[in-house]
Amino acid sequence: MSVADSCCFRANFHYKVKTHFHLLKSKSPLRRQNILFQKCILAWEEKRRISLLATRARKREQECKLNLKYEKQKEWIHFVGVGGSGLSALALLAVKHGFEVSGSDITWTSFMDGLQQAGVRLHVGHSVSNIQSKNGSRFPNAVVVSSAIPQDNVEILHAKSIGVPVYKRDYWLAKLTEHHKLIAVSGSHGKSTTAGLLAYVLKSMGDDLTAVVGAHVPQFPGGNIIWGDGQHFVLEADEYDGCFLGLAPYIAVITNVEWEHVDIFQDEEAVKTLYRRFLKKIRMGGHLVICGDSLGAYSLLDYTREGTKPEHSIGMMSIPSSDIDGYNVTTYGISSTNEWHASSICPNSQGGSDYVLCHREQPLAEISLQIPGVHNVLNSVAVIATVMALLQDQRQTRELINSLKLHLPNFIGLSRRFELIGEIHGCHIYDDYAHHPTEVYMVLQAARQRFPCKRLLVVFQPHTYSRLAVFKDDFAVALSYADYIVVYSVRESGAWNVSGKDLAASIIGPPTEYIPALEDVVDKLALEISKDPLREIVILTLGAGDVNAVGPKLLHELQERLCKAKSKH
Repeated sequence: MSVADSCCFRANFHYKVKTHFHLLKSKSPLRRQNILFQKCILAWEEKRRISLLATRARKREQECKLNLKYEKQKEWIHFVGVGGSGLSALALLAVKHGFEVSGSDITWTSFMDGLQQAGVRLHVGHSVSNIQSKNGSRFPNAVVVSSAIPQDNVEILHAKSIGVPVYKRDYWLAKLTEHHKLIAVSGSHGKSTTAGLLAYVLKSMGDDLTAVVGAHVPQFPGGNIIWGDGQHFVLEADEYDGCFLGLAPYIAVITNVEWEHVDIFQDEEAVKTLYRRFLKKIRMGGHLVICGDSLGAYSLLDYTREGTKPEHSIGMMSIPSSDIDGYNVTTYGISSTNEWHASSICPNSQGGSDYVLCHREQPLAEISLQIPGVHNVLNSVAVIATVMALLQDQRQTRELINSLKLHLPNFIGLSRRFELIGEIHGCHIYDDYAHHPTEVYMVLQAARQRFPCKRLLVVFQPHTYSRLAVFKDDFAVALSYADYIVVYSVRESGAWNVSGKDLAASIIGPPTEYIPALEDVVDKLALEISKDPLREIVILTLGAGDVNAVGPKLLHELQERLCKAKSKH
């Protein structure tokens, strides 16, 4: 019988200790004394027997617990699409939970570097062999699938055929967070930075939280996760494919709402409809923290078309309630009509922003950030409003504000969010993930704030043809704030009958070139900079594709040219 089997039986199932004594029948004092002695021996043996059985039962129970724990560690979870920012974080979290973890993706990504170091078994390419042991006798206990993976994927089909449960990311997230006090940060733009900043601040304030962010956060020990044992869980909640609808947040944060993901949303109204469904997921007694300056976000609170509802009084505004009452609403922004708002915004010596934090038009503190741009001011105010909603019942307002004022300036930002690649001569090279017209405009504004007197050269790669077809004119307007533009993309126009060349032709104002090959982009920039190596210039690469490779390659090329020039002298 195995330990796992025996642990299910009671202690009295095991053998009894048998001790035989021949008691004397004489009633003499000596014999009576012997009888008493023998009774004591019997009592002692009985006590010893009970103690022995109890010890053995405890030992088996302990062995059983250890065995079950060992078995849990041997449970195998496989992630399909593990190279993405969202699923890579869940895979790393599964490692922290003690599971055996494997994953696959069509190409290797930077997120897979950290997974490999954590012991995750990784595969490039999708195959049936990825979800079975070498001898074919063992399969994963579960398969978790990214929203970007088609349902006819060979690993998904094989898992279903052999009875392995397949879960989409939204279901897995729901199970992962259901027993936590979840703070779900969503929005068309800024959710990664807001979630990262919120988790960083809470951790700095002593909160033993768990956090999952869809981007690399250099100040997170786990790259894009924080692993803790506390009740709070900060999550970047993605609207793509309705992924966030499986969540039940205690606090929902909405940074803004615009038409994005044009491949799945027909228009902005379709996006709003999805977000309204998300609002209904907020737990009873919870909070909604929403940007009152975003027309799209603010419109989510207008339910008058669905019937007259009682109104919540929010700061200086009166906001109609949702279909499901029972949560508090807090607005934030730059406008003084918001409950929490920033005023007197100005650049600081760190390249970021200083501002005065106000609550219901009353100034409370001066806040300093080292991350640039008005959009990051908004992100920081969202964090402040969220921390106050989360902790105001536990700490005094002044204590919380002082703590926020202390930790907010120390946040250095996310990878691929105005990330410095390097400096050489008078050239500063930055990279950013911006792939929507609003994001492009905001990052150019941030660059102008940090480098008001430098020439701004932008390399932009349109991410998808569907997005380019819809937003081509908006991209042209946003990019026109640069001094020189290179549009980098593939030659093919796809089914959308639009290309990067069309975008380059539509930009009015600054000189613009269309260059389809990455190597040619690097050569062009190196030549441009070499004409006047002492000229102050900022190179900013933008997009969600492989445009992030331009910066490192350019830096390497410039360093080689500098070495050659020095060797000649």
